[in-house]
Amino acid sequence: MEQGSAREDAWLSYAAPAAPPAPSPDRVPAQARGEHTHNEPPAPRAVQRHSVRGQILDALRAALVDGELAPGQVYSAPALGARFGVSATPVREAMQQLAVEGAVEVVPNRGFRVSEHGPRELAELAEVRALIEIPVMLRLARAVPAGHWTALRPLADATVAAAAVGDRAGYAESDRAFHRAVLALSGNGQLVQVADDLHRRSQWPPAGNPAARRADLLADAMEHTALLDALIARNLGVVQSLVREHFTGAEG
Repeated sequence: MEQGSAREDAWLSYAAPAAPPAPSPDRVPAQARGEHTHNEPPAPRAVQRHSVRGQILDALRAALVDGELAPGQVYSAPALGARFGVSATPVREAMQQLAVEGAVEVVPNRGFRVSEHGPRELAELAEVRALIEIPVMLRLARAVPAGHWTALRPLADATVAAAAVGDRAGYAESDRAFHRAVLALSGNGQLVQVADDLHRRSQWPPAGNPAARRADLLADAMEHTALLDALIARNLGVVQSLVREHFTGAEG
């Protein structure tokens, strides 16, 4: 695996938290002392493990978006676990989720290969997203009061802020948050979930071009701001033009 990544210190911040001080014997739950109980629930150890898994998943997603985990390369869970300062188990669980999302492929007895996404695949994802989101956005533009659109301004500003400093992982997350908030105004939770999954899949770097340029991110982010301005003003012609243009870009 590639050594000395510039994000090593950041990844190490996702290590499992230190164990809390041991409680005094009289505060230890009865079942932990081996005593029989009837009503006491088990200690929530799985919650802590899930929290570590979630942090590792976020770190891996950021590394994928930034291109630090290169398309076509195979990474083992133990090696990544050592990098993060955790066991291989939460890394393996996070990688299994990424496999479901299409970001990696399972390689038996070796680990996980970062998927290579070609231009055709990304174009197809953009087309499907457009078929789903454009009609919904145009319908919402006619029905949603201006105040609801104004409330989304901080989300649009967050995409601009991340793009301005070239924070690709931060931009990817804030971009999806903006689109989720817009589609949530439809009141259709299934729509939001399906669209968000498609959006995430469209954000993995294409093969041979692992990092989007800052200028491209910023141009895409500014479309969010322009779209909100048009929605607040109820300028439906401009809204339709911006929405269609937005889905022709690579970042969408």
